[in-house]
Amino acid sequence: MSDANNAPLISRREGAVLVLSNNNPAARNALSPGFYAAFTEALQAAQNDPTVGAIVLTGEGGHFCAGGDLRQLAKRRDLPEADRRAKLEGLHDLVRAVRDCPKPVIAAVEGAAAGAGLSLALACDMLVAARNAVFSVAYVKVGLTPDGGATAFLAEFVSRQVLTELCLTGERISGERLHALGPVNRLAEPGQALAQALVLAEQLASGPDQAMASIKALCREAYGNTLEEQLEQEALRMVRAQATEESREGMAAFLEKRTPDFTQLRQSRV
Repeated sequence: MSDANNAPLISRREGAVLVLSNNNPAARNALSPGFYAAFTEALQAAQNDPTVGAIVLTGEGGHFCAGGDLRQLAKRRDLPEADRRAKLEGLHDLVRAVRDCPKPVIAAVEGAAAGAGLSLALACDMLVAARNAVFSVAYVKVGLTPDGGATAFLAEFVSRQVLTELCLTGERISGERLHALGPVNRLAEPGQALAQALVLAEQLASGPDQAMASIKALCREAYGNTLEEQLEQEALRMVRAQATEESREGMAAFLEKRTPDFTQLRQSRV
């Protein structure tokens, strides 16, 4: 495990699951350049490590992430616009890294996920939240506008009217309401979001990692492609998948009425 005293990110392994925890509890895990760098580096390392089957992102001290550090944002006021844009790209690169990671990334949310913290949670492939977790597109409260893909991710689930309500009011909504709106995959009792996320991650980590990487890409592309474009992508990926050792093992296991061993295939690539 990483040094919990000073490190902006704590990492640990739970079998084939990599748990990454935002470690800024004094500020409700507000984002920092140190976190951006450490998390992006950890994702890249996990992407290249065949022993990692899935990733869980959470936060220390009872909160997921309160968003950007307003003290740092206030200091940027007098910078040239190009410099302000360059600093914002740190967040956007982080969101891209989550979306482009070929392995499943699951957010485990307790406490607050606000502003850019909500964006980061929504960027993950799946979201497990405590019933009493609090989510907010909070930017309007301080005279700012959403970033980190918040409007894009929410638009995948809710109507324009609901999206506009959430963004213009910045109101706090519970894990239960976000579950009803669609983005939350699993609801957990308070204090159990990480435990439930680990159960889900362990299930995914035992699956065929190459096929799941293609599936993740297909799901991401589906929202922007026409039907014909998506059919073409599905055909290309299906044809390639039919030639892999994963599909050989999966189909053989089905016909032999046994559980497929995708973990052994993944470990053989170490």
